[in-house]
Amino acid sequence: MTIQKILVVDDEIGIRELLAEILSDEGYQVELAEGAEQARVIRNAHEPDLVLLDIWMPDTDGIDLLKEWAEQDLLTMPVVMMSGHGTIETAVEATRIGAVDFLEKPISLQKLLATVARAINTEVNLVQEVALESQNNLTVEIAGVEKQYALPLDLPLRQARDYFDSIYFQYHLQKEDENITRIAEKIGVERTHLYRKLKQLGIKLNKRGQADNH
Repeated sequence: MTIQKILVVDDEIGIRELLAEILSDEGYQVELAEGAEQARVIRNAHEPDLVLLDIWMPDTDGIDLLKEWAEQDLLTMPVVMMSGHGTIETAVEATRIGAVDFLEKPISLQKLLATVARAINTEVNLVQEVALESQNNLTVEIAGVEKQYALPLDLPLRQARDYFDSIYFQYHLQKEDENITRIAEKIGVERTHLYRKLKQLGIKLNKRGQADNH
């Protein structure tokens, strides 16, 4: 099983060391940062599985760092905010930006471990749901294409390519009412090449604005 990495960002050394001891005893790999600058370096080097981020820090506060990560598309891991002076407004702001939870100091052992486990498990269950959804959508999409155009996906590549080209050109011929000049400009080929390709595929123009495939 992969060891999950947690980044603890807090300017108080006592808090950092206490959290590191507790989380390490629970089997997590813990990295420590005393401020935003160190947190940036660690985050840029590798993405942790979770960040415990203190709000009130001397150089850059946690909310500003959270905003920075969000704006730079670096907020790809769950972040739990921590504060000894928490307010509802601050918690709401952090959640709006992208934090997944909020811990108020002093943090109890039970609350810490429950929040960490929930945040990490939620993220894992989400990166899995997204993968499954993408796979399902791809399957449905392929099935839809095959059903709509009856694409013979089990043909040899060259034959499948010719089949696709035939459908592709017929689609544009119908859409553009067989206006060869307009089609050539739209798909980015020369008229001569387009005529030659249609002839090669056996597509003949007709008066109804359609194309017959023989």
